[in-house]
Amino acid sequence: MQRIYEPENLMEGELLQSMLASEGIEAHLEGRDLIGGTGELPMFGLLGLSVDNDQAQYARELITAYNAALPLSSDEPDSFPGTLVC
Repeated sequence: MQRIYEPENLMEGELLQSMLASEGIEAHLEGRDLIGGTGELPMFGLLGLSVDNDQAQYARELITAYNAALPLSSDEPDSFPGTLVC
């Protein structure tokens, strides 16, 4: 297993874990249970996505592509130009 990415928060970690699963990559989200200790534990480096060694390169490429993606211009509401509202 290789730790390939440190998500900023639990939501991003779970989203990326699901994205990788949709591509056939089993990812483990380490540190999920440590989030409740924030304040007594360091805030950074708690969460990490790990995958099997043979899938690490492909998983990194998928995450890089995800992070580089931009919203389509048609997805932006008129009242919030430049901001993607979920």
